[in-house]
Amino acid sequence: MQLPALVEPITFQGLECFRLSVGAASAIVSRLGAQVLSWIDAAGRQRLFLSEHAKFDGSVAIRGGIPVCFPQFSGLGELPKHGFVRTRLWDRAPAPTAGESGSLTLRCADNAATRALWPHAFELQIAVTLGLAALEVGLVVRNTGEAPISFTGALHTYLAVDDIDAVSLHGLQGHVYRDAAKGNQIRTESDPQLRFVQEVDRVYHSVQRLLTISEGADSLSIAGPGFPDVVVWNPWKALCRGLPDMLPDGYRNMVCVEAAVAQVPAVVAPGRQWTGSQILGYA
Repeated sequence: MQLPALVEPITFQGLECFRLSVGAASAIVSRLGAQVLSWIDAAGRQRLFLSEHAKFDGSVAIRGGIPVCFPQFSGLGELPKHGFVRTRLWDRAPAPTAGESGSLTLRCADNAATRALWPHAFELQIAVTLGLAALEVGLVVRNTGEAPISFTGALHTYLAVDDIDAVSLHGLQGHVYRDAAKGNQIRTESDPQLRFVQEVDRVYHSVQRLLTISEGADSLSIAGPGFPDVVVWNPWKALCRGLPDMLPDGYRNMVCVEAAVAQVPAVVAPGRQWTGSQILGYA
């Protein structure tokens, strides 16, 4: 028997949002930034971190959930950090719903403001698909102009944890990474599991395998088809205290594991598109 999938408009933290529901599972997606702000699994556990001090007025990006970074990852370029679509209002686009999943697609395109910063024609789509045991966020980048475009970016996923001391991330052993917390040193991951005992700010290159994040008996799988890189971030004590939209000890309840295009920009020819997604699932 198939469960009914429901997508309904709601107001959340004063924002125009949509709630996706499948059985006991639900997700909330904001028109601001096409950002997933909540994912509650079928067991009733909140899987995404949302800061208690997050700002929802559009003046800055919302701290938590799954921000969309485009067309620049971090500060690696001349554009605003993480690009300019995190504070854009996106519009709903038609999307099919099938099986035991609910799907919502939001879109945005270039305008005069974006072209003043980045002189390219584009259309982005974010497709959020909710299942009983998984959440998938897909990104489509379409080049609607007459010249190639190149971009970096990420789905900047904030995962909720009960206690960072008990968290480990598996699947990165043997991968080369750039360590931004250590002066951008290039290293190779030697540990079978990454533990969090200090600030972590790393870009792992060419990650094709499934990752697993564990906390005690709980685990979550993370896949990023189409995205070549994985970013892992926890600000730890000193940096967290300096973030105005985080509680001083907020680092203890979150870790970012991001599907990213960070090392080498993706290039999209005129009239073509690039696709990537992040799939979060649990057993």
